[in-house]
Amino acid sequence: FLRSGAMEFIKSAAHPLEIWALLKYSFGGGKEVIITNLDYSLMSSDMKRCYELLNQTSRSFAAVIQALDDELRPAICIFYLVLRALDTVEDDMTIQHDAKVPLLQDFHTHLYEPEWRYMHSKEKDKTVLEEFPTISAEFRKLKPQFQEIISEITMKMGSGMTVFLTEEVKTMDEWDEYCHYAAGLVGIGLTKLFAASGLEKPEVGEMHQLANSMGLFLQKTNIIRDYLEDNLQRREFWPREVWSKFALELKEFQDPEKNESAVYCMNILITNALKHVTDVIQFMSSITNQTVFNFCAIPQTMAIATLALCYNNKDVFNGVVKIRKGEAVQLIMQSTNIDNVRQIVAYYSKQILLKIDRKDPSSEETRHIVQHIIITCGENIHDNSLVSPYSLLQQYKAPLLSTAALIALSYVYWYTGQVVSV
Repeated sequence: FLRSGAMEFIKSAAHPLEIWALLKYSFGGGKEVIITNLDYSLMSSDMKRCYELLNQTSRSFAAVIQALDDELRPAICIFYLVLRALDTVEDDMTIQHDAKVPLLQDFHTHLYEPEWRYMHSKEKDKTVLEEFPTISAEFRKLKPQFQEIISEITMKMGSGMTVFLTEEVKTMDEWDEYCHYAAGLVGIGLTKLFAASGLEKPEVGEMHQLANSMGLFLQKTNIIRDYLEDNLQRREFWPREVWSKFALELKEFQDPEKNESAVYCMNILITNALKHVTDVIQFMSSITNQTVFNFCAIPQTMAIATLALCYNNKDVFNGVVKIRKGEAVQLIMQSTNIDNVRQIVAYYSKQILLKIDRKDPSSEETRHIVQHIIITCGENIHDNSLVSPYSLLQQYKAPLLSTAALIALSYVYWYTGQVVSV
């Protein structure tokens, strides 16, 4: 852990504000701005176990879920665990097709069966299936409106998942359809839960098209970034309509000789994903509750940062590409209002704009979409200066630390044995 923590500082050595953010997040109260500590003593043993399962199965969403207001937190925790269980069934390649189809289609009915569990999964998250009675017991304690929303989305997702069990994603329309079932429905369900909780206006619960775009943007980002991991597991989510223009088989992109073609293919998909960003901005502009805003904004800003890193980057095809932890901490601490989100989105959009290669077959479309995003964010498309939106030193009225002082503080971090946990 110590070595891992030190490596994060080394990665951020050329970015002093990231080092400051890491220190502020770990020692200076920055974490408390976003993440709250739950009082487990006030919970039932089943609900406490649900939060334990949440922390075991989700690195990215556990913290922001637990930071939600009391009216919403248990419902979204249970919603996540139910869908994680459903997704575990879909991902388990040891379950025969004839058994998997009815299991997915009928999964929502098991929410009302106190003893139902599934003990035959080989997936890493199989615990949520084995302990499903604990999850379903807490589901049945939720108010009826929450239960109805979660059950409906689970039913639609389970049915939709069966469409692509044996069929590859062929066209761009099918890519949208797959991502709708995998993540768009989640976005729609979440917006309904926000409205049902009373934390957001009723009309937020009706913003289905924008909520679907929120989900599609995250799902497409994950699919693009995870090319190598999915390919090594013989899972293909890139649409054939696109990759077949550059290769006979999708796995060919791992060949260094195919770097140019692979990158051109990926840039087409990134360009497609970027079409959802203006919807993301519009949706986020409608959110008024602070914890709901943080919950929605952080994954979206992480996604635009990830796409900016992946764009024109051949490393996607031979390794793991992810943003630095210091950069992630900055995003967590800054994604707290719509003005900041617009600045962050514009910043990473300009990064993409500056990386566009005129020889790239999708370059003109990419340029058009990115410029539209920048205008939507209220910035000048002709100003290509990359001024970082992370005004942490000003926001937290921190002393102006020199790089040398930041490095000295990093040694303190090393010797005290603290580990940044995001």
